[in-house]
Amino acid sequence: MIISALDWLGIFSQDERGASIMEFALIAPLAILTIFGTMDIGHSYFVRATLDGAMQNMGRSSSLESAAILAQQEVIDLRVKEAVLALAPTATITTNRSYYKTFSEAASARAEIVIENPATANFRCDVGESFWDINGNKTWDSDGGAKGQGGARDVVVITYKVTYPRLFPLAKLMGLPANVELESNSILANQPYGEQAANGLPVQTNCPAF
Repeated sequence: MIISALDWLGIFSQDERGASIMEFALIAPLAILTIFGTMDIGHSYFVRATLDGAMQNMGRSSSLESAAILAQQEVIDLRVKEAVLALAPTATITTNRSYYKTFSEAASARAEIVIENPATANFRCDVGESFWDINGNKTWDSDGGAKGQGGARDVVVITYKVTYPRLFPLAKLMGLPANVELESNSILANQPYGEQAANGLPVQTNCPAF
């Protein structure tokens, strides 16, 4: 008995053996990608929540008189870093503190005025130019705030930036960057453990050489 090509095609079209394996091979990569991607995004949200929670916990400690001491600031920062590193051991964490005299100054965060060379005007404090030093720290501040924790009654903006490689190495397939970058900010007023120091009158100062 001779079976034609059409007969063979009919036989194979009715044979469903192995169909489940083929279906699994088609669906599994997408399912695995979705599962790992969801876990990766969920982990980043967990790290952010932990970072924000750690910042809230350290808020009161940062406003105390003892926080004006650099060594105490390092202890406070270490607590926040330990909380984040417990979830992302390879994370790079940077901290920045800037203080202002009022909340309105902190909210506006305007750079100190630069007396620029018209030929190289770039809204930066370059060598050979000068600026109006409002906070008296002899350094041009792009956000108008002096670096550090400040003193009594000063308003402090604390920023933590966290960067770490994603848990899911194939994140690029989902259009995600290779690293997770998080930033958390806290603004608080130091406790009134003394009189607030005045800035004094602005002084025209030469731009420092970086």
